[in-house]
Amino acid sequence: MRGLPQGYQEGLRRQAEIPGRLTTQRECRACHTDHKGRKENIAPINESTFDHSRTNFSLTGAHADPRKADCKACHKPKIKYRDTPSDCYRCHQKDDRHKTNFGEKCAPCHTENKWGEIIFDHDRDTKYRLSGKHRTAKCESCHAGHVYKDPLKTDCVSCHKKDDRHKGVFGPQCRTCHDEHNWKTSPFNHDKDTTYPLLGKHKTAKCESCHTAPVSKEKTPTTCYACHKKDDKHQGQQGTQCDTCHRETSWKEVSFNHDMSRFPLRGRHNLIECATCHKTLRFKDTPSDCNGCHEKDDIHKQRFSSQCETCHTARAWKVWDFDHNRRTSFPLDGAHQKLDCYECHSAPMPKKVVAPKTCIGCHRKDDRHEGGFGPRCEHCHSATLWKEVKPGSFIRKK
Repeated sequence: MRGLPQGYQEGLRRQAEIPGRLTTQRECRACHTDHKGRKENIAPINESTFDHSRTNFSLTGAHADPRKADCKACHKPKIKYRDTPSDCYRCHQKDDRHKTNFGEKCAPCHTENKWGEIIFDHDRDTKYRLSGKHRTAKCESCHAGHVYKDPLKTDCVSCHKKDDRHKGVFGPQCRTCHDEHNWKTSPFNHDKDTTYPLLGKHKTAKCESCHTAPVSKEKTPTTCYACHKKDDKHQGQQGTQCDTCHRETSWKEVSFNHDMSRFPLRGRHNLIECATCHKTLRFKDTPSDCNGCHEKDDIHKQRFSSQCETCHTARAWKVWDFDHNRRTSFPLDGAHQKLDCYECHSAPMPKKVVAPKTCIGCHRKDDRHEGGFGPRCEHCHSATLWKEVKPGSFIRKK
């Protein structure tokens, strides 16, 4: 065939493939007529008897069923039989619902028996095994771009970034909390998977309540005060150890042991509300002395100093527990025992006027002698009765 055009040589070669597969020797003229002019079809084909298996494209599956595919379905008019494409995509391009996203190799996924029959096994044919909801998801759900030009990444966030309600706060490792079975259900166990077990109200709190910053950039604090600083009504006066008084069960539930403070509660103090003494929630500004709280209750108007505990106890404010004979250097005897306290203690303590211990100090106005017998009233008089004069007493002039 030397000297013939290259295209003509290729046509003769491809036409020669069919005779080369004949099992018996036959004369060329048995099939090809001659001497009828250049335009004569010297290789007529009988479509009903032609054996397609002797070509380079054997008919199998739906291709071999004349009810589904006749010769004209593939062999278009004015196109030579040998120029009919033999690859799937050139015939089925119009049937490609993937819009070339999966390339032009149809055979890896489809069969010749039925176009909708898929033989592709994702677990076997790829490096990404499908599990859970991924098995029932449509291919296009993940493969939105060209499978070869834009290969998919296998990390969760590449596909589920739009589903990330945490807005990246918990990083790109979705499988730490989620799995393929149910995106909304989290197998994450905070007690086992972290060093901070959740107790009380923390169990029902939303993740975003504590995790406000990306965990990969900023570690979530584990101290109460770091999260609850805005809830601190004590304005930092009680320090940062919130768990000293509060529990995870309820922020308003207080478990403070007042006896561990510098002011142990005794008597009636155990029964009153905290706010009775603690006017503000700073606590440290609450006085620990009696007068600091009971100044308004001091009916003595400070005649007996601000040391209320000298006479009163925490059992009851009205209980008088002062022993004048034991607690002072002036024992009460005689008529003194029946006197009202104010008879001697008449001036408020802030004036620093202490009740006198001498008779004349209190009884100067009662001295009918006008000082003629000196200031030692007890030489003649007794505490039992002022008008009574001691027997055998003597009067010494001043």
